[in-house]
Amino acid sequence: MSQDRQSRTDLSAATRAAARVALVTCADLPDLDEDDRALIPALAAHGIAAEPVAWSDPSADWSAYDLAVIRNTWDYARRRDEFVAWARTVPRLANPAAVIEWNTDKRYLRDLAFAGIPIVPTTWVEPGEEWAPPAEGEIVVKPAVSVGSIDTGRYDLATQGDRAAELVRRLQGEGRVVMIQPYLAAVDIGGETAVMSFRGEFSHAIRKGAILTGPYEETKALYQNEDISPRNPSPDERALAARVLAELPVPAGDLLYARVDLLPSPDGPVVIEVELTEPSLFLGHAPGAAERFAAAVAGRLT
Repeated sequence: MSQDRQSRTDLSAATRAAARVALVTCADLPDLDEDDRALIPALAAHGIAAEPVAWSDPSADWSAYDLAVIRNTWDYARRRDEFVAWARTVPRLANPAAVIEWNTDKRYLRDLAFAGIPIVPTTWVEPGEEWAPPAEGEIVVKPAVSVGSIDTGRYDLATQGDRAAELVRRLQGEGRVVMIQPYLAAVDIGGETAVMSFRGEFSHAIRKGAILTGPYEETKALYQNEDISPRNPSPDERALAARVLAELPVPAGDLLYARVDLLPSPDGPVVIEVELTEPSLFLGHAPGAAERFAAAVAGRLT
């Protein structure tokens, strides 16, 4: 190895050894979700010191970290403006604040649909707009700003139309934009596919069992429990996830992480969400996933 190349290698190693990374969480999960705790030893193997820090902690000194990586900030849905404002103050944030602002309102799906990406058909109901449930069919009602399927319900309109309208009115009354989508029943058998990428490169995928079984019931939980298992995505799912990454507002390689969530439909997979803010990455469901994520962080730092 040449002396110049050795010097660059030594400098890179020294940079990593001195690096501090904040794994950004919320006050309700001060020690991170169980899945993300695996990142601390994985990053330590790269000489990177990582620690959980709540995004809303007024004493946090974000300038002291070489990188802040958003992980478990699952309390932001009802205080999104505050969360986006916080993101703009963090000097070295993954993913960037502009991406966070775009991605924390699910109206980004309209941008993807305009670009030709197949999404779950969606009706958007603004606060103050009239909406009446159709006489039949099955729908999903949810707010445009939400996490973990909270404030989200599934309704059989033949018998539950009034309850669907009640949830729509409540969300509108809170000043929230509401999404109305058909329930794609194929998910009951095939499940949802989540495709994870780190710095634009495919890492792994999981199958998520159907979550919505009926009307939304109030809960104090941060998210609904999920049935997760490993999955090898189909060629069509891999191809659609790659198309989504190509249509994002920044190059996929500039994003530390991305998760594309897909549902089966009669016409092939469709996008239900693209998670660029605080997605669960299901690191424990794929061998080497935590190590790949840690390597992506190390690469970002150098």
